[in-house]
Amino acid sequence: MAVPMAAVPVHERPRERLLVRGPEALTERELLAIILRSGTRGASAIDLSTRLLAEYGGLRLLASARPEELAARTGIGTTKAASLVAAFELGRRADVDQGRPVLRCADDVAEIALRELGGLRRERVLVFVCDAANRLRQTVTVSEGSIDKSLVPVREVLNAVLRHDGRAFAIAHNHPSGDPQPSPADLRATDELRSAAAVVGLRFLGHVIV
Repeated sequence: MAVPMAAVPVHERPRERLLVRGPEALTERELLAIILRSGTRGASAIDLSTRLLAEYGGLRLLASARPEELAARTGIGTTKAASLVAAFELGRRADVDQGRPVLRCADDVAEIALRELGGLRRERVLVFVCDAANRLRQTVTVSEGSIDKSLVPVREVLNAVLRHDGRAFAIAHNHPSGDPQPSPADLRATDELRSAAAVVGLRFLGHVIV
């Protein structure tokens, strides 16, 4: 039976514990409950957090969920979904700002791509937008496909780089099947991106498949 937050002693509630003991003392579900702020009929914020973590199989996959996907979950809705997505995005940006990685080679791209794409069940195409010194400025999702197929949209990739004032870029996408070998379409997309980047004066740093 769900226990309403009002029935929990004040000193044991997540928000109060965070203020007294710091965020490190809280579990993932308690931190999520603070972001959600409230529950719904018959389920507290802790209950909703526990269910989300169970349904997604952990925090990593939950952090990659799209707003509309979260909003469709029972008890979440658009407001809570927006709060969750915003919190995860701030975390990603803070992580980048702490030591903006420089993409010197394919291994550098692969390290970031694995963190962003590892474990996803659908293909996703990411653009890593870099400045003139190849420091990562922004990670942009330009395509998300079915369970086993996502196209690399060359025009959207270039638009994303230019829109974020990039000077160089790399792309990455995942193969949920577990086979990282590039398909003929992947190879064609790589060649097209290399040629198109040269035309508009951008440096293409590579294409990595997770």
